[in-house]
Amino acid sequence: MNLEFLYAKIRMLTKGKMKRIRLPSQLVRVITLVSLFGTMLGLLGCQSSYSGKLEPITIGMESTAVNALIYIAAEQNYFAQNGLNVTLKEYPSGLAAVNGMLKNEVDLATAAEFVLVGKAFAQEDIRALTSIDRFQHISLIGRRDRGIDQVSDLKGKKIGVPLQTAAEFYLGRFLDLNGMNIQQVTLVNVSPPDSVNALVNATVDAVIVWQPNVRAIEDRLGNGLIKWKAQKEQFAYCTLMSTDKWISGHLELVKRFLNALIQAENFYQSRAKQAQSIVQKRLEYDDAYMAVIWQEHQISISLDQSLILALEDQARWMIRNNLTDEKTTPNFLDYISEKTIQALKPQAVNIIR
Repeated sequence: MNLEFLYAKIRMLTKGKMKRIRLPSQLVRVITLVSLFGTMLGLLGCQSSYSGKLEPITIGMESTAVNALIYIAAEQNYFAQNGLNVTLKEYPSGLAAVNGMLKNEVDLATAAEFVLVGKAFAQEDIRALTSIDRFQHISLIGRRDRGIDQVSDLKGKKIGVPLQTAAEFYLGRFLDLNGMNIQQVTLVNVSPPDSVNALVNATVDAVIVWQPNVRAIEDRLGNGLIKWKAQKEQFAYCTLMSTDKWISGHLELVKRFLNALIQAENFYQSRAKQAQSIVQKRLEYDDAYMAVIWQEHQISISLDQSLILALEDQARWMIRNNLTDEKTTPNFLDYISEKTIQALKPQAVNIIR
């Protein structure tokens, strides 16, 4: 296709609203045409490709900013534009969402990658389709009136943590890095929604928590608490998962769902403020709070080798701390389903097989 013909096609698509301009050189003309053609593709991409009945999908997830792309896709009608009627089902944690998925309560679920490690050890039918956020938002908070002023004071204390989740791993890793181990504390299984009351009411001496519970504890305990960042510069991955059985039987729906998330990612990258407002409204966060937590997330669609390394690191930690009867690390490539996202966004996939 020559440039003049392409130029004419763009004028036709814009119904003649684009004024003909005198371009000083062939180079400028090419740049202009590429820019305009990209704009037209974006406009066309915002139109629905499906006019028939929308296919239902239910996704289980915790109500936090790690699921920003899902909230954006829902708000901008990207799911509907891809022929999907998506229902968001809230769970108290990512682990609960994945367990719900394995019980056929939902079709898809999001959770931190540590959940995948536990399910792989149990040889569950589970696959990761992509990660949608890398985040560092997990904190360890203790009560000063329980004699906790430094990390070593945690020895022998009761710590509330949702067991078998990433929080347990990051607590153990934090203690390891500070010359302790998880056997030197008493773990109390506390779900994320119950963590605030558990610490405020002194049911436990400390808790592993993330937003919005961190802020709630700070508001209620004030100077009576001490807080550490538990992740120590190690990212966690919000991972979109399903079962291999469901994926195999719904490849077209998987493609449409992931395409909607890619549209949401493009929206986030081009309209960051508006994307932030969508998430803020959905989660009912105020401006000051949103400004703080937004910095804790790197929102993007990816399947990176660093995810595999994180999974292997966490698996070794579980073996070392006798949290599994298995003695060898699973081959996590067996738990990754990358073909669909690779076809839609090749640059997002960087895993070594």
